[in-house]
Amino acid sequence: MTLIGYTMMCEQAGPKQLVRDVALAEQAGFDFAVISDHYFPWLDSQGHSPYAWSVLGAAAQATDRIPLMTYVTCPIRRYHPAVVAQKAATMQLLSDGRFTLGLGAGENLNEHIVGGHWPIAGVRHEMLEEAVEIIRALWSGGSVTYRGKHFDIEAAKIWDLPDTLPPIGIAVSGPASCRLAGRHADVMIAVEPRSELGQMFDDAGGGGKPRIGQIALSYDVDHDIALKRAMDQFRWFTGNWRVNAELPVPASFDAASKTVREEDVSRQMPCGPDVQRHVTGIREFEKAGFTHIALVQVGGETQEQFISWAATELLPALRAG
Repeated sequence: MTLIGYTMMCEQAGPKQLVRDVALAEQAGFDFAVISDHYFPWLDSQGHSPYAWSVLGAAAQATDRIPLMTYVTCPIRRYHPAVVAQKAATMQLLSDGRFTLGLGAGENLNEHIVGGHWPIAGVRHEMLEEAVEIIRALWSGGSVTYRGKHFDIEAAKIWDLPDTLPPIGIAVSGPASCRLAGRHADVMIAVEPRSELGQMFDDAGGGGKPRIGQIALSYDVDHDIALKRAMDQFRWFTGNWRVNAELPVPASFDAASKTVREEDVSRQMPCGPDVQRHVTGIREFEKAGFTHIALVQVGGETQEQFISWAATELLPALRAG
């Protein structure tokens, strides 16, 4: 059975609310939870972007059973891979083995803050591959010295390691990232319901491994309110990821999405109170071979309402087959 997850969307809620919401999601019966890891929101109207790893630590203490995952962390610019390895090991300990480290090649939106040139996609993939090698080496215990094309590690060691290491997920969007994930990931991550991504992942060595997708929804008892909220906060989602990865600040996403219409958003994102409309959108990921699907409810102020509706209507409809 496909597992249904809840997304702690850091761009639309503050840290205390995110922790409260994931605790409610656990009580509501969601199967897992993921968290975005941003420095900026996509648009100013979203209004938030707390530090995801502090939220994760608090979430691990506020919940008992729900698995937690970064969706996704970029270990090549803003964070050094040695630091990511330490953070993830600590999260696995704090959560009693419930953590998955989701990684990706990043977006300029969050990584430009440390300065320097934003690498092209091919270079970012090289950096991500080295980062995964470093993380796994540090998780093996002992002192690690590493000399790479992009990263160096000097006599590094992680002192607090879990007995069971976190699985590593890698985000994919095309052939190069699917090949990288097939070689190095325990889990495939994607935000588009494209079956060819899973096939390329399988061909590169990922056969039989989980694949986790994510879909944005805008639930509200009033369809027009749901659509307007999605238009205000999530119209950037209609853009091409090759473009989105390059834009540097929220104002860039605002400018790039100026011509997006409400019908464009409605076509890509289920909006309103119709359970079947939401189920249909989620089933597209199932048809594409995804084993896990994380739901993003648009609008920080609507999370409690959404979780209650999901518990009583959406999750039962999805699990009814």
